[in-house]
Amino acid sequence: MGAIFETIHDKLTAVFSPTRLEIQDDSDRHAGHAGATPGGESHFNVLIEAQAFAGASKVARQRLIYKALSDELAGPVHALSIKALAPGEDS
Repeated sequence: MGAIFETIHDKLTAVFSPTRLEIQDDSDRHAGHAGATPGGESHFNVLIEAQAFAGASKVARQRLIYKALSDELAGPVHALSIKALAPGEDS
């Protein structure tokens, strides 16, 4: 995986200590679209399960992730699809 993928993985792991973390670089599907870069790593799908999301609304969960990845979202990452779950919630 690339450097941006690794950064996303490392930051989400450090901030949330997830019990499940799946990151998919979806940039290939967006080739030629706005924000797509020739080297990829511009569009990602994230599925994360962590205790930090227990009792939080969907919007609150997304805001927590946006805060953790603010540098990436301000720069190389054009789009981030998030599915954030508390342990025991269905994906």
